[in-house]
Amino acid sequence: MLTAVRLAKYTEVIGISSQPALVSGQEVGMRISRPDDWARDYWIAFDRFRGLDRVQRVHGMLTGVDLDAKKVLVREADGTHRTEDYDALVIATGVTNGFWRRPDLHSSEEIGEGLRQVHDRIAMAESVVVVGGGAAAVSSAANIATVWPGKRVDLYYPGDRPLSLHHPRAWSRIRRRLNALGVGLHPGHRALVPDGFRCDQITPEPVQWSTGQPDTTADAVLWAIGRVVPNTDWLPSELLDEGGFVRVTSQLQVQGQPGVFAIGDVAATDPLRSSARNRADTLLARNIRAQFDGRPFRSFKPPSRRWGSVLGAQPDGLEVFAVNGRTFRFPPWSVNRILHPLITRRAIYRGIRDSSHRTTHSYPGNQPISRL
Repeated sequence: MLTAVRLAKYTEVIGISSQPALVSGQEVGMRISRPDDWARDYWIAFDRFRGLDRVQRVHGMLTGVDLDAKKVLVREADGTHRTEDYDALVIATGVTNGFWRRPDLHSSEEIGEGLRQVHDRIAMAESVVVVGGGAAAVSSAANIATVWPGKRVDLYYPGDRPLSLHHPRAWSRIRRRLNALGVGLHPGHRALVPDGFRCDQITPEPVQWSTGQPDTTADAVLWAIGRVVPNTDWLPSELLDEGGFVRVTSQLQVQGQPGVFAIGDVAATDPLRSSARNRADTLLARNIRAQFDGRPFRSFKPPSRRWGSVLGAQPDGLEVFAVNGRTFRFPPWSVNRILHPLITRRAIYRGIRDSSHRTTHSYPGNQPISRL
């Protein structure tokens, strides 16, 4: 989406998406525990983005590509099929990862219902087990314990510590917060996941451990074990690496395919696949324009560790971790007065209109449109 915003000022852009809005995969803990607050900043209809006014938007699923003819094949939300020609193709189809990142076609109503179902499922549980060692698991455990202090919340992870892709300082700081919230921490637990098991649902069954510990039971088990699947079924296998991610050069160009680019979690840029989280949209838009103008490309230089927010906005503000594990904090008043309206919505997104309608649950009830 951000790449489209930057390109739309200079060339014709067509955006194709299975969602009718920006539905972020970030801050999953907030999404579960405080869906109204999460929706305000992380679920935004595309027609609210001023930078997308000049983008032709198509709500549908990509089903194939003809690289020689420079065409993509699309199945629209109403079931009809169409093709779109391109001079440059940007692959940004992301990944499937748990219930919060799905590739399916959704309407606004379906997105809102999904948010409410997950929230209600956790709200009714007296005990919650979170399985996983990444930021999604840690964020979920912390936010659930914060919003529902009476619940028993336990975090099970396979290594000595979660957040292994962050600097150790990040876990040291977050561990103190989890201890203060009463979250049970259980290192050295690797879940036994049967073949065909869907990790995109909250389950009531006991969790078995391949590391030998007794089964663990809870009213609700939230799976955040990092079984990331790239949404690349529509692409030829020669574009993909052994994990199904799109092989790219350091300039974000698909290897061996001039005019085809990839960005975000779907692009095999580095072990962390960090281009989307490090504002490579600006670099990619420049490289696409450089291709049209015959200018040299610039290279993406990924960081060595993950950085950014882990828990999302909390009552005491928003804490952001740098690559070296050091923190800087936005005080509570600044999150909704400076960070979201000025930095995110104005500087990064280039302007967002006020929502024209709200549902009774305070979700952004915009009419279905198309996502880029």
